[in-house]
Amino acid sequence: MLRDEAVARHIGGNPYTEEESWLRFLRNVGHWHLFNFGFWIVREKSGGEFVGHVGLGDFRRDTAPYFGGDPEMGWVLARPAHGKGYATEAAQAAIDWMQLRHGPKRLVCMIDPDNAASFRVAAKCGFQQFARTTYKKTTVVLLERTSVQPPVWNARSP
Repeated sequence: MLRDEAVARHIGGNPYTEEESWLRFLRNVGHWHLFNFGFWIVREKSGGEFVGHVGLGDFRRDTAPYFGGDPEMGWVLARPAHGKGYATEAAQAAIDWMQLRHGPKRLVCMIDPDNAASFRVAAKCGFQQFARTTYKKTTVVLLERTSVQPPVWNARSP
């Protein structure tokens, strides 16, 4: 998935190498051990086909404004899963899980300004823009979700 140019163009611009994919995997696993939250693998309900990964991280990104310490929502889906509503459903489930396990928190996300699909997902999940900035020499939009909404589903531990 991370080697697909259509997927990678909005998450750094270049397809990931095997090494970069492995490091991302290790980072995601480490979140669960350090913060008691992280990313989940997303699969189709019927058939179990891999769809992507969605979750929350604490990446301490070097941005201005700085939002380190606020969990950062993220979603990446394989190209065949685009446009099917999986990102919104999985992101909302992760948000609900986070609220149930960790209480109300400000959540943030960072989106490439050209990623219209991710902006639609963010809006459906209650995120609103709070800044436009540069991250690693690339323009990005920062969004936040500060209002606490009742969970949509009864989250269970991963």
